Amino acid sequence: MSVNGAAAVQIYFPAGTSFVTTSSGYYALTAGANTVVFTGSWGWYLLDKIDVSPYVPPSAPPLVPISATGNTTYEAEYGTLSGTTVETSITGFTGTGYVTSFDSASDSLTIPVLANSTGLYDFFVTYNGPYGDKYTSSSLNGVPNGEISLPATTGFVTIAAGQVLLASGVNNITFTTSWGWYLIDSITFRVAAPPAPHQVTGALTNPNASAAAKKLMAYLLSQYGKHFLSGQQDPASYAWVQANIGESPAIIGLDMIDYSPSRVAFGTTSRAVEDAIAFDANETIVNFCWHWNAPTDLINTDAEPWWSGFYTHATTFDLAAALADKNGTKYGLLISDMDTIAQKLLLLQAANVPVVWRPLHEAEGGWFWWGRDQNPAPAKELYRIMYDRFTNYHKLNNLIWVWNSVAASWYPGDDVVDILSYDSYPSTSGDHGAVSGRYNDLIALGQNKKLVTLSEVGEIPDPDLLQVYHADWSYFVTGGEWINGGVHNSLDFLKHLYSSSYVYNWDDIKGWKGTTTSTSSTSASRTSSTSASRTSSTSKTSSTSKSSSTSKTSSTSKTSSTSKTSSTSKSSSTSKTSSSSSAVQTQVLWGQW
Repeated sequence: MSVNGAAAVQIYFPAGTSFVTTSSGYYALTAGANTVVFTGSWGWYLLDKIDVSPYVPPSAPPLVPISATGNTTYEAEYGTLSGTTVETSITGFTGTGYVTSFDSASDSLTIPVLANSTGLYDFFVTYNGPYGDKYTSSSLNGVPNGEISLPATTGFVTIAAGQVLLASGVNNITFTTSWGWYLIDSITFRVAAPPAPHQVTGALTNPNASAAAKKLMAYLLSQYGKHFLSGQQDPASYAWVQANIGESPAIIGLDMIDYSPSRVAFGTTSRAVEDAIAFDANETIVNFCWHWNAPTDLINTDAEPWWSGFYTHATTFDLAAALADKNGTKYGLLISDMDTIAQKLLLLQAANVPVVWRPLHEAEGGWFWWGRDQNPAPAKELYRIMYDRFTNYHKLNNLIWVWNSVAASWYPGDDVVDILSYDSYPSTSGDHGAVSGRYNDLIALGQNKKLVTLSEVGEIPDPDLLQVYHADWSYFVTGGEWINGGVHNSLDFLKHLYSSSYVYNWDDIKGWKGTTTSTSSTSASRTSSTSASRTSSTSKTSSTSKSSSTSKTSSTSKTSSTSKTSSTSKSSSTSKTSSSSSAVQTQVLWGQW
């Protein structure tokens, strides 16, 4: 049976000897005429009539406080619904139903929970994702609390959604659509246990790592859980922070994008290597990614121009097919492209510049060609090929290797990854939450033996919240419209951020090249399990204070899905008309980051 063309659901008709009435669940009807269609399925039954009556929400049971010793679950159907509906047609839920119809941007569900005391609580969501991988946005007591990843499922499952800081008394957890097209059954809480000490040894995966690379890793590890290093992607954003905040970030983010041979063929040039050498000479930490334009098979039309060639939608390059034919032309082009970038990295090695190297980023998103069809196997194989080619063939020993996907199915292995990272783009502008859910996911992925970081951020986490949530992100990197647009990070917030004693800027890290530090973080970052031991960060200067974020209206990187199954790109490239390489570089950089 389907209602108004929606996906059909099966209704069970038990055998009988006469006409009987059975319930088929709850369905959303629109004002005016509605169409109910029955199709054969098993067939051989008789339909007499259908009865429709207004939905009467079940009476909510008394609000039970979260247990001090176990799990406490709150059913979604007892929450406050706005644009959403309670349904029962898909089996496997608990309670009396589940909440769905998250299909418009403003649709929401608010569930009250009761805490006996203020503190951190583990947060779990039971949901069903029959329409593919999705995201939902969450908020706590009206304050954005980050996005929750809801991977595709074939039934109702329970996932960890991070931690939340609940106040004593009633707290409201709200879900809003984000990507939409999922079913929420319930939420569960338990008192959070003290965080385990980190077990990061600091040993790099490359046994021949250079002294400079080892020293950089040792320095990052010495600050892990103690400070949050600031970073800016591209020299222009770096200069903007200097001019508008009066601080210099600790990290410069750069991109090998315009060294890609299929871009050079169209006239691009780059000074990224020269910039890296200059920043390193000033003791700024150098961080590189590579928006790898596909080696061939660029669509190159007005709609899909060549300079968007790192996007899945702008190239037909089939990575899986290229990897399957190691003697083929396209596999050879992969190797040739890698060799081109290796030559640039060798220039940095010759200048004794250690590089935090993050290739094949955001693979699990599927919007870049190395994650086509959201198939992890080709991306992992390509990463391992690159690691071997760079490390063993080109003898690149100045690299610290960063992997940038969260799901375990995408992980290429401990033996080729030094740092785990996540790219955070909240769907709500001004959401400065701690991103604790993804932090905990990465801690679990690396078994707490890998340093974890925010390799890209839109809205930067509030350093005060990072300490409360014990989210020990090593550093962040942001830039472009995310830093200077005034929408995602207000100037007041940026001043608060850069003046925090928990945030380390360039003037805090200078001299790191001469620093001798331990290469183990075991128990180093934690001395107490209580939030009181990790107090809110104090200001570096007494004149700077944080004010509330202003109202935000612009859309963010991960937008609502327009269909149940379509995957959504993190960002869309903008129209470009200039053919000069300098114009291309300027316009592309933040359309794709």
